[in-house]
Amino acid sequence: MANDDEKTFDELYPARRLLGLIADKWTPIIMFCLASGTTRFGMMHRQIPGLSKKMLTQVLRRLERDGMVHRTVYPVVPPRTKYELTDLGRRLHEPVAHLCRWAEINTDALDQIDEARAESGS
Repeated sequence: MANDDEKTFDELYPARRLLGLIADKWTPIIMFCLASGTTRFGMMHRQIPGLSKKMLTQVLRRLERDGMVHRTVYPVVPPRTKYELTDLGRRLHEPVAHLCRWAEINTDALDQIDEARAESGS
């Protein structure tokens, strides 16, 4: 018989649902970028080195689908598109921002992880 304190970490477990939203390489960085306010697609693409336009589009579409980002398309030539976090996106950004700040403060810990990976050959 399972202990009453034992948790089931199935797909409905809240932390698992949250991490499913943000646990890819680019989502937290894009959300962090959008936290400063409305941002154009091209500006985000320039701000995030190594992020392809295709991947930026995919992540933004997913964030929009999930209700975390609002997209505004202006009917001009050439087309102009701006993105901003919704209220829900700003609420989710709070824990993401904590992770990003932790990483900025603890670069030594990240360096140790990189060294351990290099030593193990991974």
